[in-house]
Amino acid sequence: MPGMEIFGAEERKEVMDVLETKALFRYGHEHIRKGMWKTAEFEAEVRKQTGANYAHAVSSGTAAVTSIMAAAGIGHGDEVIVPPYTFVAPIEAVVLAGALPVFAEIDETLCLSPEGIEAVITPNTKAVLVIHMCGASADLDGIVEVYKKHNLILLEDCGQAMGASYKGKSVGLHGAAGAFSFDYFKIATCGEGGMTITNDEEIYKNLDHITDHGHTHEGDNRGMEDHHVMGSNFRLGEMSAAIGLAQMRKLPWILEQNRKNKKYIKDRLKGIDGLTFRKMEDESGDSATFLNFFVPTKSQATKLFIQLAEDSVGGVANWYTNMYHFINQWDHIKEMKFPSKLAVHDLGAPQDYKNLSLPISEDVISRLISVGIQCTWKEEELVVYTDKLVASINKVL
Repeated sequence: MPGMEIFGAEERKEVMDVLETKALFRYGHEHIRKGMWKTAEFEAEVRKQTGANYAHAVSSGTAAVTSIMAAAGIGHGDEVIVPPYTFVAPIEAVVLAGALPVFAEIDETLCLSPEGIEAVITPNTKAVLVIHMCGASADLDGIVEVYKKHNLILLEDCGQAMGASYKGKSVGLHGAAGAFSFDYFKIATCGEGGMTITNDEEIYKNLDHITDHGHTHEGDNRGMEDHHVMGSNFRLGEMSAAIGLAQMRKLPWILEQNRKNKKYIKDRLKGIDGLTFRKMEDESGDSATFLNFFVPTKSQATKLFIQLAEDSVGGVANWYTNMYHFINQWDHIKEMKFPSKLAVHDLGAPQDYKNLSLPISEDVISRLISVGIQCTWKEEELVVYTDKLVASINKVL
């Protein structure tokens, strides 16, 4: 992912600012700060680039998803619709909120489909957690129509999609709140970190309190602040925020390079018979961290993945070429062991997770090849990489 490709003087400068003041905590200690508040600056940069009214930094992308769920009032016994194609972290966030994950079909956007959501809504459904996979948005027009029709809460996990938008509006702002990840493998990184965004003032205040043990952050004596709600410690420190700040300032350049490099590869692949591309309702809003394409059958996809590895196509240690088998995404879910007192057991899971059948999703993912895009490719490197990629595909198709 691009963030880890471009560490440089900018990140070092921001980190040294923090080390020189010794103010590593995001709150208080005004007397040593020299006017530097890196976490607040980081949040301001995210607001600037997403257009959000509010942004609040947290310690990880998982903490961001957990926080927006709590801030939106998701809790014990609520059903939350989620996709089967995702890393396990957002599912963990649902379960740890005391809510129940309900898996729905995706489509060739690689995200939840409006029809899939509609099919699993019950009287207990409280929210839809849309996950914008591989750097581009879901079909938000259709999804927004469904959640409004059923009076649900829409939350967006944008962990892989910083910089992405849908019809001119940043992902994360199409429902109640959005969550981003800044871990080491994201488009912008601070090692470990996350960000929440919203245009809802009440949700923002909830986030501000929930992520710091219920502190209200009012007055000048932290020890005497009121605590109106129960919270947790999801704070982001100034060191991590300093790196995130420098990375966010580079985001426009990253997006420009990603999109240029992705277009070159995609244009070269367009003439290959049997190869089709991920469905996008708004390609101009793609952060372009991945080029996702489909081949006609699962067996061809398996052969192609093996061929790509044999031909050493895939960047550093094959980090940049991945084929996702649907069944592998279920390994976490099928083997998940819940704490004995958790709500999943108390209320009864709404689905048989170990034997769940989602045939549309299985077909989509079984034919998918997902190729990572590097923003630092030199022109000659990009040409050589694409030549090798095309040659491997032609061997199989």
